[in-house]
Order: sequence, then structure tokens, then C-alpha cells
Amino acid sequence: MNKLSSILATAIFSLALGTVTLVAGDNPMVGGEAMFTTKDIVDNAVKSKDHTTLVAAVKAAGLVETLKGKGPFTVFAPTNAAFAMLPAGTVETLLKPENKGTLTGILTYHVIAGRIDSKELLKQIKAGSGKATLKTVNGGMLWAMMNGERNIVIKDEKGNTANISTYDVYQSNGVIQVVEAVLMPN
Repeated sequence: MNKLSSILATAIFSLALGTVTLVAGDNPMVGGEAMFTTKDIVDNAVKSKDHTTLVAAVKAAGLVETLKGKGPFTVFAPTNAAFAMLPAGTVETLLKPENKGTLTGILTYHVIAGRIDSKELLKQIKAGSGKATLKTVNGGMLWAMMNGERNIVIKDEKGNTANISTYDVYQSNGVIQVVEAVLMPN
């Protein structure tokens, strides 16, 4: 019964945020496809029509095996629309082999060691008097805070923010939080 209560509380929280569509087996839909908790971050991401640019970038950076690893990882996953907001030519330039180091730095800036779901983010925001500080696997910092009463926003080192649009997409090796902007380290 306790597990059922937890699932219902998570579903109510997610539905209140208006961000997660539940399907059979309570797997959230991302990019028009169900994400399965039995699959890893990469196996789920490649199915999402909203994350083709991210998947191409992960492949170009040589991070596929890392993100298929045991983890756990929390990935703030920018959508194709988020990448499209970058200045013209940025994505194409980053995908070139000679820019692999820069691309890897940007992508690993979107990854936190450990499984941080929305409940944990909210807990850290409350404990931090309105702001949670998150250390990324590339050594940089991100900050999570509330944007209004119902949405968590992530702030990068350059002062830009990204709303989380889909919360708590659980994977076998972590959790994905879908974000609406590419986060940039200093």
C-alpha cells in the first residue's frame, strides 16, 4: 500500500505540474514514445523524437557507453527545440570531431552523479532557502529553484535558465529531467 501511495503522490505532483503524460505501466511519454524504467538512459533517449540532436551529440562526444553504464545519473536533457535556440551553426560546429572536447564538456555539464528526482530537487531547494546547488560531472555548478509555485527551473553558470518540462523520467541507471534550454558552463 505504501508503494501505491508513493506512485499516486508522484502522479498527482506530475499532473499538477502538467508535464507528464502517463501510459500503460505508468511510463511517461517523451518525444511521442513511452520511456521504460527497465531501459538505460541511452536506450530510452534514442526513441524520443524530441531528443535526436542530444543523441547525435552524445554519440559524437563518445559518451554512449558512459550513459549506458551503471550510474546512477541525473540528466537534464535538452530537447531539439532547446538546441535550435542556440546561435545558428553552433550545433553543427560542436558536432565536428575537432570540437569533441568542448562538446563533451557541455554535455557532461548536463549530468549529475546520483538519481535526483523532483521530490529530491524540491527537498534540496527548500533546504537551501529557495536554491539547490548541484555539482555536475564536469565539475561545474547548476542551481535549481522554483519558477512560480509549480515549476522547477535550472540556472547555469552563465546565468541562463531552463525550465524542466517533463519531470522524473526514470531509467534503469538514473533519471532524466527534460529541459527547455541548453545549459552552458563557464
